[in-house]
Amino acid sequence: MRTATLGPVERGQALEAMAERELDVLVVGAGVVGAGTALDAVTRGLTTGLVEARDWASGTSSRSSKLIHGGLRYLEMLDFALVREALKERGLLLEKLAPHLVKPVPFLYPLRHRGWERLYAGTGVALYDTMSVSSGHGRGLPVHRHLSRRHALRVAPCLKKDALVGALQYYDAQMDDARFVTTLVRTAATYGAHVASRARVTGFLREGERVVGARVQDVEAGGEYEIRAKQIVNATGVWTDDTQSLIAERGQFHVRASKGIHLVVPKDRIHSTTGLILRTEKSVLFVIPWGRHWIVGTTDTDWDLDKAHPAASSADIDYLLEHVNAVLSVPLTRDDVQGVYAGLRPLLAGESDATSKLSREHTVAHPVPGMVVVAGGKYTTYRVMAKDAVDEAVHGLDRRVADCVTEEVPLLGAEGFAALWNGRAGLAARTGLHVARVEHLLNRYGTVVGELLDLISADPGLGEPLAAADDYLRAEIVYAASHEGARHLDDVLTRRTRISIETFDRGARSARECAELMAPVLGWGADQVDREVEHYEKRVEAERESQRQPDDRTADAARLGAPDIVPI
Repeated sequence: MRTATLGPVERGQALEAMAERELDVLVVGAGVVGAGTALDAVTRGLTTGLVEARDWASGTSSRSSKLIHGGLRYLEMLDFALVREALKERGLLLEKLAPHLVKPVPFLYPLRHRGWERLYAGTGVALYDTMSVSSGHGRGLPVHRHLSRRHALRVAPCLKKDALVGALQYYDAQMDDARFVTTLVRTAATYGAHVASRARVTGFLREGERVVGARVQDVEAGGEYEIRAKQIVNATGVWTDDTQSLIAERGQFHVRASKGIHLVVPKDRIHSTTGLILRTEKSVLFVIPWGRHWIVGTTDTDWDLDKAHPAASSADIDYLLEHVNAVLSVPLTRDDVQGVYAGLRPLLAGESDATSKLSREHTVAHPVPGMVVVAGGKYTTYRVMAKDAVDEAVHGLDRRVADCVTEEVPLLGAEGFAALWNGRAGLAARTGLHVARVEHLLNRYGTVVGELLDLISADPGLGEPLAAADDYLRAEIVYAASHEGARHLDDVLTRRTRISIETFDRGARSARECAELMAPVLGWGADQVDREVEHYEKRVEAERESQRQPDDRTADAARLGAPDIVPI
């Protein structure tokens, strides 16, 4: 099967194909759930379209804690079904579906009290491990272990001696969330789905009560398409209510947004060989290994301002620093923070005013004939949400449709990954790249890395690292535009790579080099390159300004000082 390429030509062809004849399923929203829904539908033999108003994963799905986990804290809430389901999905992703993207990560849980806490927390972690193994997909991770205080301080020397009396260590998994979604979209396209970003739904087509299609605006090239479909799936996350309002139907449930912010700090600021999980008065705080960095998060506060660009305030940053510094022997300061990002959780409202108590379960509904809505849930269980959404859509089709097969469909780059990983030294020797660089590429692209290496073979200069972000090769920028659907500089610096949060300059020093690499692929002239760079620099300054503001409203106003780029 030929791997799908998501370049500018293919995008135009996809929009035309969607408008040409009626689809079985049109999915609106290309976050992790929407992308997963498109893959589920197309692998059942359904003609499938996927449209996204901005970039793949540009909302919640690129701004998470980047964990694939069972939700250890949901055990405390006695939500065994959710934990069991999530642990099964975690195992599937690690072992079969995306071993190149999803990796084990250790966490240390410091114990503050002698006796009862070790018994209480240890029982919970032991149950977590047992449920993982009983799911049939949990043998790939080490089991938890109990540590004395001395042993814990050897594993995590960053901790204050009086911050713990001992510890537990257990394993979960992590991934680059935006890269995961891009891979999902490309996998769906490889199986025949028509996919287009920067394609905004402006209204729905109706015949009587039934929804029969959508009006889609091409945000890039202009013009509008009428795309007809037997069933439409609304998978727009925190925009669910807004999308429903286009048909004057709110549906049976309401989605609220909860803001979570994360800080990114250099690896040398926290001396530890393991991630940390800390209990706070409201929730839990993670310190997560992230390449040459740590991610510290997260907060959990209600948000009713701009959904496209949630802003982190000075108070949010202070909250995280205060809580993590409570256990660190060398405290973090504002000067240690390389990157900050904020995301919105789509929570099903109606159970409680406290967002941390809102449901992380998902709901699927059929509010009007021809439209299915899927909302809520958590990143780890995206595949189950997608399956449930397509199962519901199938009820509205007048023919028999195959059952879900995505448990057996590895994502692009997964097939043969273990063998290619084992041969990475040979691959390094053949390409002239350092083996550490080859490992970086394999963990981002898996077995489709050959496409990227072909670019370097044709132009050896692309094998050089970016001048101001040397974790990434120049070829990765070109590949993002030619193969992965990146349409703007922001897409590349923020989602195809993580330069925007992994450098102290927030990607500003890499902006022109990256724009010039993208230009030949996307047909940009010098004026467009200048516009892209100027827009990105304004975005960085607006985010910095928002992070100096005392509260949500002032931070939101500052962030909105840099509007989205509008193509010429």
